[in-house]
This record gives sequence, C-alpha cells and structure tokens, in this order.
Amino acid sequence: MFRRPPVVLAGPAFVASVAYVDPGNVATNSVAGATSGYALAWVVVAAGLMAMPVQYVAAKVGIVTGRSLPRTCRQVMSKPTRVLMWLQAEVVAMATDVAEFLGAAVGLQLLFGLGLLPSGLITAVIAFGVLALQRRGHRPFEVGIVAFLAFVVAGVGFQLASVGIDPGGVAAGLVPGLDSSAELVLAVGIVGATVMPHAIYAHSALTAGRSRGVGRPGRKRLLAFQRTEVIGALTIAGLVNLAMLLVAARVFGSSPAGEGVDGLEAAHAGLGQLAGGAVALAFAATLLASGLSSAAVGTYSGQVVMEGFVDVRLSPTVRRTVTMLPALVLLAIGTSPTTALVGSQVVLSFGIPFALFALLKVARDERVLGSEAIGRGMTAVLGTISAVVVCLNVVLLVDTITG
Repeated sequence: MFRRPPVVLAGPAFVASVAYVDPGNVATNSVAGATSGYALAWVVVAAGLMAMPVQYVAAKVGIVTGRSLPRTCRQVMSKPTRVLMWLQAEVVAMATDVAEFLGAAVGLQLLFGLGLLPSGLITAVIAFGVLALQRRGHRPFEVGIVAFLAFVVAGVGFQLASVGIDPGGVAAGLVPGLDSSAELVLAVGIVGATVMPHAIYAHSALTAGRSRGVGRPGRKRLLAFQRTEVIGALTIAGLVNLAMLLVAARVFGSSPAGEGVDGLEAAHAGLGQLAGGAVALAFAATLLASGLSSAAVGTYSGQVVMEGFVDVRLSPTVRRTVTMLPALVLLAIGTSPTTALVGSQVVLSFGIPFALFALLKVARDERVLGSEAIGRGMTAVLGTISAVVVCLNVVLLVDTITG
C-alpha cells in the first residue's frame, strides 16, 4: 500500500516556482523598490498568495488525469477554441522568452563586460546546454533547475543580509494603495511576472502520470503532498521577490540615485556605488542564474502547450531557436533590455486570464476529474484571481489610452 509520497514526486512545484523568480521579477521588483520605495511590497505579497491556489489546482489536474492541462482541454474545448488558446499562449511564450533571454544576456554583460548581442549569443549556447538535461528524463532536469533556484535564493539572501531591513518601511509597504499611474504599471508588471501562465501549464505536465498504480488512497496522499510542496516552494519564491524589492528600496530609498533607476543596468550600477561591489556582483550572478533556469522551464512549457492544444511536437532545440529570435532582434536593434523586460511582464499579465479560464474549465468538470473536481469555494477563489487580473489590465489600458 502507498503510505507516503515517493521521492519521485518531489520537485514539480519547485521547478514551477522558478518562473516566479525570473528576470522579469528582478526588473519589476528592482525598479519598483528603487522608484517607489516600499509602497508596492503589498503587491508582491498579494501576487505570491494568488499564485498558490492556481499552482496547486494545476498540479491536481496532472495528478488526477495523468495529462497536462492543455492536453486535458481536448475533452472540454472545441477545436477552434483550442487553436485560439494555443495562439495566445504562443504570444505569451514569446513575451516570456524576451524576459528570460534578455535577463540572462544582461547578467552576462554585467558580469564580464561583454556587449549585449554577444552576451545574447552566449546565452543561447548555455540555454541549449541546460535543455539537454531534458533528454535524460524528468529527474535530471528538475535537479538542475532546482540547483539554479537555490543559487538565486542564496544570491538574493546575500544582498538582503548585506544591506539590512527597515521594519517600519516594510510594514508601511504592506498597506494596499496605488498613488500614480507609474505605480499602476509596475503593479501590473509585478502580477504579470508572478502569476505566470506558462508555469500553470508546465506544473500540470510535470505532475502528470506520477500517480499511476497508487490507487485512490495513494492519490489523495500525493495531492496532500503536492499542496504542501506548492506552499513551500511558492513561499520561498515570494520571499525572494519581496527581498528583491526590499533591497532596492533600502539602497535607493534615501538616495536621489533611486530616481534614475529605470532598469537592470542602472540598478546594478547603483548597488555597486551605494552598497558595494559584492552586492552588485551577487545581483548580476542572480540575474544570470534566474534567466538561464527560467528559459529552460519556459521552453518546456512551450512544448506542453503546442503538444496539448494542437497535437504538434517540435524538438526543444527548434523551439528554443524560434522563440529566442525576437530577443536577439531586440538586442541587435539596441532596444533597452529593461524596457522590453517590464513590457513583457505586462503582456504576460494579459495571458493569465486565458490560462485561468482553461484551468477552471477543466478543474471544475466532474467528467474530467470525477470526485476530485474543485468545488464552489476553490472556483470562487480562482474566479476572483482572474477578475482581479482582468480589472488591473482594463485600468492599465484606460490609463494608457487617456494618459
């Protein structure tokens, strides 16, 4: 009899959590902390809490059905709907790759003083190496990604320990409020960088098939274990995001230099000037690690989306090559990496309702999940999260059009 979750199940939530600490998070959190101090700390916390039920239900779909969320959608969606879902998911995937690829390239540039385009090409080579782990199965891939995550946690932890914490500022920042359109854009970007559409799809695929042969009692235990893992993994990711904002707020909050921090390069330079070279070095190394690991997870998610919605499979190498081209073009024409990063996070926030729509449609359907279908309570939670994101996006559009 299955009495405890096997070790083989551990890992999916931590792999999915990498998407929550990618370069888009580094950019939005750093700019938010430098320009608005602690004011948006509550947005970071709220976004992290919103992610937990979403990721658990995504994992539940994989465990119960033995299939990824996009593949399960074949049971409840018409072909035209699935094609539309796939097309918007591909747009979101490209926005995701812009954030991850450019972030890693900037990290290389900051560490070694290379130009952005050469850094981008080197990033491509390293990304292909990370993807090669997939050929050896789930476990090597998960171990490799979790190792990157541990490096990111250590790097951000070092930065926070080096600059210290202002308890009063943190407490004030946890009180909800938006004082300007600039804060609104950053808030939407933070949500877009935290509740990631591709993490929803990837998590369902990572847990699919891992409950075979355990029976219903065993599946219950697996679900309980996955709930605990999701809470643990996303708590760590949420604390990392909060720490990024706190570091920027602490270093730049009392300095006029904070007004000039509009991107990753400026944040790195300011950290070196105000907090020391070691903190700046940790910032750059963390940015590189987050970009490389999240790029691999993003490519995996792209495969899941394409195979599930439209039953087309491309090799990871082909997908990586195609989706990284927009990022290389942006580097070649001299687009500001941070502008592209923050913009990509806003695009991601527009993809969240589509992913949540698919998740709700599958998870509440008793024909698909049987007795494990979510009830009214969880349906209301996911519906509320989707409504909040949609409202933020509408307000952002209105502000952009009228402002």
